[in-house]
Amino acid sequence: MSVDHEAIEMALSRGADQPIGQYRLDLTTGQWWWSSETFRLHGFEPGEVVPTTALVLAHKHPEDRDRVRRTLDRARSTGEPFSSVHRIMDARGRERSLVVVGQGRRDRVSGEVVELVGYFVDVTQVIAARAQSRAQQDIAAAAESRGPIEQAKGMVAMACGVSLDDAFAVLKRASNDRNVRLRDLARDVVEEGTLPVPDRPARIAALLR
Repeated sequence: MSVDHEAIEMALSRGADQPIGQYRLDLTTGQWWWSSETFRLHGFEPGEVVPTTALVLAHKHPEDRDRVRRTLDRARSTGEPFSSVHRIMDARGRERSLVVVGQGRRDRVSGEVVELVGYFVDVTQVIAARAQSRAQQDIAAAAESRGPIEQAKGMVAMACGVSLDDAFAVLKRASNDRNVRLRDLARDVVEEGTLPVPDRPARIAALLR
C-alpha cells in the first residue's frame, strides 16, 4: 500500500475528530487489551471477542499483513517507538485504513521489553478524500492536455493529407521516436500551425520527423 503521509498528518492533526482506539499487548502472556473504540474500529462491539495476535493479523488486508507482522516483531525486539499505516477488513467486511502507533515498555529490573502500548487511528475518510481530490485533479489535467492534442491532430491531418486517426498515429509515433510527451509535442505543433507563414505544413512535418 502506498503511504499517504499528508493524509495521515491531516488525520492525526484533527485529534478527537478521528476515531481513535487504545491497545496494550502484554508480551509475557500474549494477551491484548482493547479500548471500546478499538473493538468498534475492527467491527466488533466491546467485549464481543477476545483480542489475540492471531485475530489482529487475520483482520489485516492480505497485502499488508506481512508488513504489520514484521513491524510488531521489530517492536517486540527493540521496544522503540513505531508507526505504520495499513488496511484492515473489519468484522462486517468493510475495508478501513488505520494508522497504528506505539512503543515498548521495559521491565524495570530485567530491562526486557514486556509490553507494547499505543493507539489505532482510523484515517479511512481522510485517505479517501485525498484520493478523490487527486482523481479530480488528474481528470482536469487530462482534459486540459486533450485540447491541444485535438488541435494538433487537425493540423497534422491537413499538413500531411491524412485522416484524423492517421494523424493521431503520426503524433504518437513522433512522440515515441523523439522521447517527447505527446501533449508537449502537440503544443509545439499547434504553435507552428498558427504562425502566419506560408510554409506551415513543412514546419509541422519537420516537427514530426
